[in-house]
Amino acid sequence: MRSFATISMCRSRSVHPGWYRDCELASYPQPMHRLQNIMMRRHFAQRLCFAAFLLVGLPLSHAEESTPAKSQSDADLPLEALRSFADVFGRIKDDYVEPVDDKTLIESAIRGMLSGLDPHSSYLDADAYRDLQVGTTGEFGGLGIEVGLENGFVKVIAPIDDTPAQRAGLQAGDMIIRIDDKPIKGLGLDEAVKLMRGKPGTKIQLTIMRGTNQSPFDVSIERAIIQVESVKSRMLEPGYGYVRLTNFQAHTSDDMQKALTALVKSNEGPLKGLILDLRNNPGGVLSGAVGVSDAFLTEGLIVYTQGRVKNSKMQFDAGPDDVLDGAPLVVLVNGGSASASEIVAGALQDQKRAIIMGTRTFGKGSVQTIVPIDDSTALKLTTARYYTPSGRSIQAQGIEPDIVLQPGEFKPIENATLKPVKEADLMRHLEEEKPDEAKSGEEQPKPLAIDDFQLSEALNVLKGLTILGHSKTD
Repeated sequence: MRSFATISMCRSRSVHPGWYRDCELASYPQPMHRLQNIMMRRHFAQRLCFAAFLLVGLPLSHAEESTPAKSQSDADLPLEALRSFADVFGRIKDDYVEPVDDKTLIESAIRGMLSGLDPHSSYLDADAYRDLQVGTTGEFGGLGIEVGLENGFVKVIAPIDDTPAQRAGLQAGDMIIRIDDKPIKGLGLDEAVKLMRGKPGTKIQLTIMRGTNQSPFDVSIERAIIQVESVKSRMLEPGYGYVRLTNFQAHTSDDMQKALTALVKSNEGPLKGLILDLRNNPGGVLSGAVGVSDAFLTEGLIVYTQGRVKNSKMQFDAGPDDVLDGAPLVVLVNGGSASASEIVAGALQDQKRAIIMGTRTFGKGSVQTIVPIDDSTALKLTTARYYTPSGRSIQAQGIEPDIVLQPGEFKPIENATLKPVKEADLMRHLEEEKPDEAKSGEEQPKPLAIDDFQLSEALNVLKGLTILGHSKTD
């Protein structure tokens, strides 16, 4: 996750065979494991042959289906670069101040090739690849944030609900510039993530830059085991339900439908409307996003992907059933809504099934394919882009809400100079009856507008749609 990362699991918290998480597990020919058996020592010719195999061996496995035939002059162009590569490799082996083993140099070269492409392509060493494979459990150790790279620094995509990062006050868009007082500019994302990982219970200090005009500040966070509950739900008012998705796992769609069934039972009848909260949801498996979108649509395209390789072209369509039976739907998004969240918002917006409210989403609309190199390492390579049903690219654009609503802060007036007149101030007012003892100790909930202004406004819009009888936006 991000490349995006989840602190603790590099945007990688979960790809499992047959599932998609902004990523696709692919079975490509695997010639690269043989590199370990090639010895390069002193002869330039040996180094050149090795370099040629290293740089072109993998793409050859699908070059015919992804790119047109190249002219002889085009084919000759990389040879000079390969000679330069082999020469640099030899210089390092012979002249570097300390001995460097072949594996370290090869892995560094691979990392360099991938990091120069885009923020999401990366080399997965044994640790990162293992994290990727086991991360679907929804439990992992770390801080609980999704991160990516921007201008050499680590950018917070979104804090995960109920995690140390969220409780410490980290926000979407924060830039991490130091980890335990160590500057991280220029580090790869995987390296930065490793610095943030650690034994649960240990503390880490992050130096944060927030906004353009504020000075950096330090945040101390205690690492913990992160248990991600991807679906949360409750009734806001009689007839009006609320479902929050914190991320997209393979079972999120099923869990959401179970939550909706429980809301209907609690309401003792069908819901009048639903608010789907995707704020600060950094994404997840593609199958989860497709399943959630499909739950509210009865027909039509949900999302399609397109790239240069044939198997990167995929299309997903909705089935005939709508779990809300056409009841109005409002979706809340913000700048921390990324990837799979944007697929859901884009599909429901283009199909005119929901009103999208909040602020523009993150804009992560690319597909990463996991290509195993051997049993312990892999490449994460960007191979396609997502497109909404209308053909919009999510990448670097995001989803613009139908109703733009900035986060607000509603505060009641306290200690006002001129206090309003109350019933108790009037002469001969009726005295209050003694409250029931069982109820007198109950804590009254805060008004929704104070607790969550955006959610309060979304509920008002939802009620308006219910009155107007709209299930689709016109």
